[in-house]
Amino acid sequence: MYRDDEPFPGVAAATAADSVPAWPQGPRAPSGAPNVLLIVLDDVGFAQLGCFGSGIETPTMDRLAAEGLRYRNFHTTAMCSPTRACLLTGRNSHTCGIGGITDLAMGFPGYHGRIPKSCSFVSEVLRQEGWATMAVGKWHLAPSDELHAAANRDRWPLGQGFERYYGFIGAETNQWAPDIVIDNRAIALDPAPDYHLTVDLIDQSIGMLADLRAADPTKPFFQYLAFGACHAPHHVPEEWIARFAGRFDDGWDVFRSETHARQLASGILPAGTALAPRPPWVQEWATLPAEEQRLYARMMEVFAAFLAHTDHELGRLIDFLTAAGELDNTLIMLVSDNGASAEGGPHGTFNENFMFNGLPHDLDANLARYDDLGGPATYNHYPWGWALAGNTPYQRWKRETHEGGIGTPMILRWPGIPDPGAVRHHYTHAVDIGATILDACGVAMPTVVNGIEQVPMAGRSVLQSVTDPDAAAHRTTQYYEQFGCRAIYHDGWKAVAYHPMPVAIYVEGDDPRRPFDEDRWELYNVTVDPSETNDLAAAEPGRLAELVDLWFAEAAAYGALPLVAGRGFAIGRPESIPSRTRYVFHAGVAPVPEEVAPNTKLRPHRVLADVTITEGDRGVLLAHGGRFGGYSLFVSDGRLRYTNNFAGIAVGTVSSPEPLAAGRHLVGVEVLPTGGFSMRAELFVDDTLVASLDLPRTAPFRFALAGEGLCCGYDDGTAVSPAYESPFTFTGTIHQVIVDVSGSPITDLAAELAHAWATQ
Repeated sequence: MYRDDEPFPGVAAATAADSVPAWPQGPRAPSGAPNVLLIVLDDVGFAQLGCFGSGIETPTMDRLAAEGLRYRNFHTTAMCSPTRACLLTGRNSHTCGIGGITDLAMGFPGYHGRIPKSCSFVSEVLRQEGWATMAVGKWHLAPSDELHAAANRDRWPLGQGFERYYGFIGAETNQWAPDIVIDNRAIALDPAPDYHLTVDLIDQSIGMLADLRAADPTKPFFQYLAFGACHAPHHVPEEWIARFAGRFDDGWDVFRSETHARQLASGILPAGTALAPRPPWVQEWATLPAEEQRLYARMMEVFAAFLAHTDHELGRLIDFLTAAGELDNTLIMLVSDNGASAEGGPHGTFNENFMFNGLPHDLDANLARYDDLGGPATYNHYPWGWALAGNTPYQRWKRETHEGGIGTPMILRWPGIPDPGAVRHHYTHAVDIGATILDACGVAMPTVVNGIEQVPMAGRSVLQSVTDPDAAAHRTTQYYEQFGCRAIYHDGWKAVAYHPMPVAIYVEGDDPRRPFDEDRWELYNVTVDPSETNDLAAAEPGRLAELVDLWFAEAAAYGALPLVAGRGFAIGRPESIPSRTRYVFHAGVAPVPEEVAPNTKLRPHRVLADVTITEGDRGVLLAHGGRFGGYSLFVSDGRLRYTNNFAGIAVGTVSSPEPLAAGRHLVGVEVLPTGGFSMRAELFVDDTLVASLDLPRTAPFRFALAGEGLCCGYDDGTAVSPAYESPFTFTGTIHQVIVDVSGSPITDLAAELAHAWATQ
């Protein structure tokens, strides 16, 4: 036998008698080759797992830690897409063009959002060496303008070496009603009443492995399991929330103190590590009004339940591997993609989409939805005090390059560990995970993959430290950049500079317009001060200057320049699909993502539906978005209706006064800006204006970041209007629906938004 990419080793003569056959075969991994399970949690901070000091019970992850190792000095990029690029390629995120999340791409090599094929995924390498490869869960590694039905799939999971995929392709999703892609195709999920995405993902993970073993009992696998948990929305069954009732009533200051004490006692932190002080912009718990304490404690109960539920479901997968006899031949690594998230702002939120529209979160709206938090009627996120607590003992949080943003838990389980349950203090980065996977499998990253010369891996395997706690450091230098925040680690020292972002929830008084050269660099000896509490910048200016110079050298080498703090949704990127002012849709087409759907926000537009109706027909003609923001043109009770939903708090509906007569009609709505966030909707039936409604508040930027694209003839996911339940498929005939956006958009959007924010 020979590999099918090798020359034929036999003889093909004129006759069979004079010939020697040989059979080609596909790649086959060596006998006894290990399996790999890479588990990625989302927005879980350094201190939120039980085995890292939390009071939240995570018995499955604690078991993996007790049978394996905890790497307390593991680091990420402070954001999800860049960390995932590092994990799966072994290259730095800017090398991959993923310096930020793919949605916020920029026209520079380190930020364009398209991972070059010169940075092959470890999945592609292992697939070509005979491993079965499968990905389950969050992807968020494809350009945001390539997530639609007409998109090139080269940067979807199956284009990056995975043979099977089940999950959500974008940044986040509703856990009760997710956007699901199977392999290369989006599906219309019709979830059962008790559906939850985490349960589904574990079912799919187990199912893929069971399918593999039914066909081949020995082929090794690489499974990438990326939960939606614990990214917002924090969705979890009510019975899990009830388990944590009252557990967080003492607040985040007490949580931090108690967690810090456990971390020191367990050895997860070096002796003498201080607790970073609570910054002044994070509220002191004891000074909060009672109603706010009650709300914020409830929000943390929901988050804790979400994490505990995820741990429970992960336990089913570990039990499956154990029962199948696979556990001890599987390298298991579990990490989080960045520190805990402060995107809930000071008050938390019942609807995270406020942030994506640059709006401050609404405390009164949150209080009004206290009992709904965690359930389908909310899209919730906790306040930033809990994010700070989740990153104990560190400063700051996700998006920033202090340890609270980049320092996260890492658990590694692998046979032959001499001291299971121990803590490793080796400085480790997300790029080292890909290198470790290949090392464990006995495979090197090729210099050429699929005919394309490869960029050398930046990662270094951690396996020597697995079996030798005194192994030399595998990483001595690592740079960081995120939204203009910068840091450099070198030989136990770290220099870090914070730069403010122009986001509404950041209300510290910093000016995001200040020049980068006015940012103050701090200096820490993180070997003895991992929580960055003793700034030595003034005491050691020479060392600081050397590290700052090193940062610029590394940034230039890996493509982390230019520095940009305010990043929009790929503003200025050439359109992947030619722009047009007239869109035509037919009933039942796959949801069209917001990136390529007609942009109706704060601009004149018309939605016109050519329909044939009989008595009793009902359903959605066109809908975009869902319960937490969007619009819908639909028919119910015989009447034409239009709903505009602003962030789930201002839902306006205009209806025709009379039912539609049976027959063919041209029906629609014209929506005109009237200043600020306001618009006016005018409803038409056969060229006759039948009703109108002023809409004081409409979305300026996004309906949602969690899919829920534009749908014709139905409404996927959650319903835009409370007047119906999804999918509310139209029962009549839709000949076509036209969306006309030929009207001029607001040209001075910044001025309009400033006025609108001032009047909210």
